[in-house]
Amino acid sequence: MAIDRKHLGSRTPPYAGEVEKGQLRFFAKATGEENPIYSDEAAARAAGYPALPAPPTFIFCLTFHSPRELAELGVDMTRVLHAEQAFRHHAPIYAGDRITLVGEITDIYEKKGGALEFIVERISATNQNGVLCAEMDVTTVVTHG
Repeated sequence: MAIDRKHLGSRTPPYAGEVEKGQLRFFAKATGEENPIYSDEAAARAAGYPALPAPPTFIFCLTFHSPRELAELGVDMTRVLHAEQAFRHHAPIYAGDRITLVGEITDIYEKKGGALEFIVERISATNQNGVLCAEMDVTTVVTHG
């Protein structure tokens, strides 16, 4: 079943979360990041940061709390795969920041005669001061047949 193109441009309501030191340390460890600025507050401050900075791909973790449910688009969740993600960074994210995310579907397309459908969502991350910190494009593939 084809995904209805009427969903192009649909946006999630804003959803927010605080960036916690423990989250940043866990993410750095899980991704093999060995630079101490991501896990040691003294090292971060010595390097000129006001707090632990978020590793570059950390915002992907924040999207797990997104209110968008692909099932709302008619997607069979047993047929979903993560295809790719891309990041654009505009300002740093630090422990203690409150990040608000908004997702927007920017593309829906198919390949292989409709056997594969792709949903591209751009997620914007803004801090508590209204500064755009990052944008992330997430591509999801839905398999048919």
